[in-house]
Amino acid sequence: MAAAVEANAISPEVSQETSYETSKDDVKKAGSAYPLWRLALVALPQLSVQVLWCFIGPNSAPYMQHLGAAPFLATLNNIAGPITGFFTGPIVGAVSDGCTSKYGRRRPVIVAGLISLWIAGMLFAGSEHIFPEGKAIFFAAPMYWVMDVTINVLQTPHRALVADLASDAQQIPMQVAFVFMMAVGNFIGFSIMQVYKVPVEHMMELMLGICLLNTFCVGVQFLVAKETPLEKDLSQGRRSACAPLTDVSKAVKDSPRLLYHLAFVQCLVWVGNTAWNLYSGQWFENSVYLGDEKGTPEQRLAYEEGQAAFAFGGQCKAVLQLISTLTIIGLLLNTTIRPRLLYAPCIFIGAVVSLLAAFAVHHSGAFAEICLAVSVMPETGSFAIPFGLVAILNKRAAEEGKQVSTALQMALLNCCVTVGQQICTLALAIFQGTMSFQQSLPCIFILAAVAQIVAGGSTLFLNDKIEPDQPTPPTKGGSIESDDVSNEASLETAA
Repeated sequence: MAAAVEANAISPEVSQETSYETSKDDVKKAGSAYPLWRLALVALPQLSVQVLWCFIGPNSAPYMQHLGAAPFLATLNNIAGPITGFFTGPIVGAVSDGCTSKYGRRRPVIVAGLISLWIAGMLFAGSEHIFPEGKAIFFAAPMYWVMDVTINVLQTPHRALVADLASDAQQIPMQVAFVFMMAVGNFIGFSIMQVYKVPVEHMMELMLGICLLNTFCVGVQFLVAKETPLEKDLSQGRRSACAPLTDVSKAVKDSPRLLYHLAFVQCLVWVGNTAWNLYSGQWFENSVYLGDEKGTPEQRLAYEEGQAAFAFGGQCKAVLQLISTLTIIGLLLNTTIRPRLLYAPCIFIGAVVSLLAAFAVHHSGAFAEICLAVSVMPETGSFAIPFGLVAILNKRAAEEGKQVSTALQMALLNCCVTVGQQICTLALAIFQGTMSFQQSLPCIFILAAVAQIVAGGSTLFLNDKIEPDQPTPPTKGGSIESDDVSNEASLETAA
């Protein structure tokens, strides 16, 4: 999974001086910049997509167990999200950037994603109603992979569409709008889990409601957004079917060193984030409350209590996500503090609560709820800072006359998230194959803490001055001079 916010700019100075060429052209052709309220409606589908991720993430493995899968196999099936996201996001981003449909670049891809989501989502959720008991798991497991592909197809163009239509001065407010949409989406997603005491027993009804919500939000987006079709460049000849893959390879090759450093940090941060986003629900139900959906009446009651505590903790987490993100953005805009000095503490906070979850919570539901809420801090930092740093690099490239691929760059950074998700999921599957289910869940928080400690330390060495890419002359000893002193024209605040 990976549900990442595009932070298109975090500096008023940079916003006034640089811009995406695509945004300029679209605004110019539209006659005037979109008002913020209208752009917020264009961004509305981010809310419904986040509801989907928030709901399906922690409930996918329990649903597989509900259908009869062993715990480690149910967890192992979650590798679907990281694998499909890693490949689908960049390819869809490249296709969207180069789409020459008369309906625009983004909307045809969004429609394709929405239709396929309806088909895959309803087949996945309704598998136990279609197939006899014991057989549904063999259909639902591969259909989960298909559904993850459709979600990535649907979500990738949303943020790029807003970036296309927003002016430079609107990029920062729209970053806040995306964070707001995600926080509200998470709150709704956790609230949906409270509709039924055992959500996985009502997957069909809940998935139907989520699909309807996504359709409504996309409908509002289409009523508001007016795309200017991308004109075909006849001088370039017919675009090859392999062109999206070529674009992805070129983007990876031409990426600045800062992006590779951020990629390493993001991978490790999302090992920890995945432990909380996908498996904290099972931790509440099975380890903290010692429940079992298919156990004795007492165990089932404990399972339901764990589910209720998890949903409430998730709501608190969504509220804290909004508050902390607005605080970080406010600090970046109004102080000269370096972004890395904000990001690193967020990551270290996540490491601390992961250690508390592993060694101190035991069976305290209230303590577990506090840890779940505070665990959002690394995720908040990963949304507010890395994407903003990369966005500034993209803006500088546009200023220098280089081609900028908004959706593709966004998807490439999001790929780093999927790698961390994959590591976490595979590790938990191994733990569950070698120890009891209740014991394995705290172990994944130990892994999360270790990964985030390393990530926080690495973040402190980020070159967040974001200097222009220029060859640096070697010293007499043949070494390359440090990036921090190679150019005096750097951005002092990276914001």
